[in-house]
Amino acid sequence: MMQLHSIKTLYSLALAEGEGVGTAYEYFAKRLVLRPWLKTLPPVKRVLIAGLPEKYGVSLDYILLAEELGATAVVADDRPESLGKFNDTLAKARQMGWFTGGHIETILVPNLSSLADVQGVFDLAIANEVLQRLPAADRPVYAQRQCELAAAVALFCPNAANPDHAAHSGLATLPLSALSLLLPFSAHIASSGYIDMPPFPTGVTRSEAQRAQAESGRFEASVMWGLGYFARMEHWLPTAVRRQKSHIIYALIHS
Repeated sequence: MMQLHSIKTLYSLALAEGEGVGTAYEYFAKRLVLRPWLKTLPPVKRVLIAGLPEKYGVSLDYILLAEELGATAVVADDRPESLGKFNDTLAKARQMGWFTGGHIETILVPNLSSLADVQGVFDLAIANEVLQRLPAADRPVYAQRQCELAAAVALFCPNAANPDHAAHSGLATLPLSALSLLLPFSAHIASSGYIDMPPFPTGVTRSEAQRAQAESGRFEASVMWGLGYFARMEHWLPTAVRRQKSHIIYALIHS
């Protein structure tokens, strides 16, 4: 079962990826929508991480999720350098005390859209910051292939309705309405929406010393505690606000 990790705890994991409090907030926001949905699913024993992020981090939060569920994690990507970064980051996280159990496999695929070299049946397929980097014609192939491989699919993607975040991140984006158009007719979207709207400017960077202080300082700990409450309040904000300010769109799918 997913644990109730705080943003401060997740910040330690983000540091292993070379990221900061924005990534920790993102992890927390994603977990808020995943936790109740996962409770409705049969036991998850095999998780497919269908591609690593285009630019930021290596999705260690999904490795954490698989470990909490007692599931094998299979990480597939088409970029050797990204899989190498993933393995290096995973080793660093383990040195920090993360991921003491669980089984993790990596697969280099020639084509991420078709995931042709990924075999077997999965209980859950999940991906963040992947869909938008694929050619438009390949996106439905990618989404539909995940629905073939897994009983449940979770897609997270940069939000096209927030141009400020897109400009600072340098990532391509998609509108929320595009997600349903990529899926096979048999798929059912259990939940979708906008998440991840931290109350600080996009693109803020911190020095290594500032990051270390944030991990151990009492003031920073209280700030992250407050951020956790703000993240829980996102759901209650008007849809128009979330559409314009959120960094991420998502869809939780029963295939």
